[in-house]
This record gives sequence, structure tokens and C-alpha cells, in this order.
Amino acid sequence: MIQHHLRVHRSDENLAREGQLAWQLARVATDPVEVTPEVVDMIINRVIDNAAVAAASLTRRPVSSARAQALSHPVSTGGDGATVFGPDLARRVSPEWAAWANGVAVRELDFHDTFLAAEYSHPGDNIPPIVAVAQHVGCTGADLVRGIATGYEIQIDLAKAISLHRHKIDHVAHLGPSAAAGIGTMLGLDQATIHQAIGQALHTTTATRQSRKGEISTWKAHAPAFAGKMAVEAVDRAMRGETSPSPIYEGEDGVVAWLLDGPDASYDVPLPGAGEPKLAILDSFTKEHSAEYQAQAWIDLARKLHHEHPEVLLPGVVDRIVLHTSHHTHYVIGSGANDPQKYDPTASRETLDHSIPYIVAVALQDGAWHHVDSYRPERATRADTVELWHRISTAEDAEWTRRYHSLDPAEQAFGGRIEITLTDGSTIVDEIAVADAHPLGARPFARADYVHKFRTLAADVLDPEEIERFLALAERLPELDADEVKQLSIQAASGVLASAPHPTGLF
Repeated sequence: MIQHHLRVHRSDENLAREGQLAWQLARVATDPVEVTPEVVDMIINRVIDNAAVAAASLTRRPVSSARAQALSHPVSTGGDGATVFGPDLARRVSPEWAAWANGVAVRELDFHDTFLAAEYSHPGDNIPPIVAVAQHVGCTGADLVRGIATGYEIQIDLAKAISLHRHKIDHVAHLGPSAAAGIGTMLGLDQATIHQAIGQALHTTTATRQSRKGEISTWKAHAPAFAGKMAVEAVDRAMRGETSPSPIYEGEDGVVAWLLDGPDASYDVPLPGAGEPKLAILDSFTKEHSAEYQAQAWIDLARKLHHEHPEVLLPGVVDRIVLHTSHHTHYVIGSGANDPQKYDPTASRETLDHSIPYIVAVALQDGAWHHVDSYRPERATRADTVELWHRISTAEDAEWTRRYHSLDPAEQAFGGRIEITLTDGSTIVDEIAVADAHPLGARPFARADYVHKFRTLAADVLDPEEIERFLALAERLPELDADEVKQLSIQAASGVLASAPHPTGLF
């Protein structure tokens, strides 16, 4: 890896494009290095994972809304169009709208992969826009694999170096450039074109983090889908010769100077050198549970304590529970956020999956976590749950914060220490560093686990034959021809979509 030094430049410094981060990201995208077998294997896993969580969300209203919008935009010129999760696979729409609908379906349940460093990310969000373009223009599976490897590499490298949330900018500002770069790799575009697409994608996808604060709305699922849609459109414009604001990161009126750390800021962004493989996907990790990633380890610890200490389930036994954890967990999904909604039994699902006190209360009581049942209104409003929930708080611990930000995989941690004080004065103390499904966890996810997750989540919405068809295609991903790539989607069983909401709008 090399370190690209990024700082703000005055306009009269005339920063050459070779010194611009967007140009260096485009260099990575155009490097013809082969994708390693380990990366290919993980890309297949994540394609299966995305389809699993999309299947589980097909009848939810935000997904139905996005799907309806996409189906209102028929195939555009220049290709055969792209598929949308759910409808007949012969039904095609314009690729940017397929990226939109499928992106919402993948993101809706907060249940796919994650990478956490200076910034937070869900790099699997790169897959819907890249697949949509692949289907539209007739790329092969090998082309698609190369594009996805780039998308993951760029987003994760940016997340390692540049914090967005510190300045209340949403994490999808790293996704627009990464998806544009991934599409550029897949299409074999030249460096100058990809450079312009990256700049346009970044310029159009910077927004505040209010979508993840307070009463969290359905836009949480739409935000990454919007970034993917903008990436497709940015590539289209760049291919037509249209240019973008430049230097987009380094300019004196650019992203860093005015949205991030200011005119005196500097960063060192790790990027693969020429000929180095794109391995970043191997640093990411998926979710066993449908909740914010920082909740994964806590769910595993809570279900362990459910079985080891059944006494905590008795009424009136628990005095208080304190979760000693990282800065991020405390201030974003913990009591440090000072969001009363995180303790509100009538809060939205999106809010509850960003409330670690709620999540620990339910997982401790149930000894399990379910992507639907654990969020049902009747579950959230249960009196004994509300009583326990309101006795749970978080506290920042400097050591867990340090480990959260460590770039050493053996040391990085996303959990913490739980201290349960009982009414008799005794305490139960335990801790967990990483989720069970994490590569260093108790039960790391492997191909069989991804397949099991897909079969489980798809069981009620896809026919058995459709489940097997998709899995057979996905597991042959690098060998697929263009016609097979066009079938890389899922079709709902008869009657499933008819039972979903049918919101109407302008289109």
C-alpha cells in the first residue's frame, strides 16, 4: 500500500490532477491487477448476503415505494436495462433506477456487511449500482467481480483515513466515489473519465447525518441507494465528456475545506500501489443480526448471559446495567446520543435498531434476535422490556475507544464490558470484543453461513426453485456470461408482491 497525502490547496497553487485524490482513486480503478481467489470468494459471499437481506425486505413499504418508482422508468437507450429485486426477471428498468430500488432493498433491514474505521460504511452498498450497469450493458461475471473489488477497495480505503461523521456528514459521501470507480473498472473506462465520474459522484452525495439522528426516518435506507443512483448518472455524464468540480477534495472551496476538517486539514489515504491486489473486502465483515453493526457483539453477549444467568430475567432483580464501550457506540447508538427516542417504546424500527439499550434488553430477555419479531410494536412496548430497557445506559471507555479505532485486526474491537448490578448489590460482569460472526469471533461466517442466511431469509418470499437458481448462479459468479449476469436477481413467489404496500406518487 502507498499513502496518498491529501491537503487543501489554494486555487493559485494549481494542483495538478496527478496530485489529486480523485485522480489517484481513478488510478486504482484502472489498474488491471487480477482479483485474488480469496477476494473472489468473498465477493460471492457478499452477493449472496445482499440478496438475502433484500429478499427479507421485499414487502416492506420503503422497498415497495422504491420498487414502484423504478418500475415507472422503463429501459433507457444504450442497453437492455437491469432487473429489480422481486418482479419477473424479464421486467427491466433503466439502470440508475434499478440501482435505486435494489439499493433500498439491500439497506432497509440494516443487515448486510460493514466496515468501521475513521468512518463507518456498508461497502455492500456498492453492489446494486455495479450489478445494474453490468446487466444493462452486458458485462460478464468476471467484469462484475473486478468492478465490485474496486468499489470495496475505494470505499474502505477512504473510510480508513477520512472521518465524515465527525463533521456530521453522512457516510454515503464515500460511497458515491467508490461506486463510480467500481463501474469504471467494470466498463474498462480510462483514468480521465473515471476521475470525472468520481468528482461528480462525490459532489452530488454529500449530505448531513440528520438522517441517523433523533427519530430516524426511512431515508436511512434510501441514502445509500441515492448515492448509487448518482454514481450511475455520474459515470454516464463523464462518458459523454462532461467534467466535474476540481479538485473536488483539495479545493479551497471543496469538500475537505468546508465540509470536513477545514483549510488546514490533511490526511494520508492508504491505496494499493501499481500491481497490488485490491484486498479491502477482506477487512469488512457481515452481520448475523439485523441491527447496527456495533450492536452485533452486544446481541451475542446478551444471548449468552440469558442462558448463563437466568436470574436476571426475574422481575425486580436488575437495578441497573451499564455498557462500557467505545465513543461511537456510546454517542451514536447509546445513551450518550441524548436522543429520548432511543428509549421510546413507540419509536420507529429505524430508531430502535440504533438503540443499544433497547437491543440489549430484548436480546437479554429473549436469548435471541430476529429481524422482524424483535422490532414488532408489541415487543417494544412490553412492560417488562420497557422497565429493563430504561435501566440500561452506556458509558464511554477510553480503552474500548482505542481498540475500536485500531487498524490492527487482532486488536480492533466493537463490543465492550457489561456490568449488571442486581438489587441485592451483587454484580455480573462480562465482556466481548467482536461479534461471533466476525472473522476473529466465536463462529466466523463462511460460505455455508451466507447460504444459510439466504435460505432462511428467502424462505417465505421465494419459491424453493428460485432459491436454488440464484445460489447456483451466484456461486459461479466469475464464470457467468453476459446473459447469466442479467439473471443475477431474485423473483418473488406468486402473490408475495401483491401483499406488499402499493404507495403512489408522481411517476
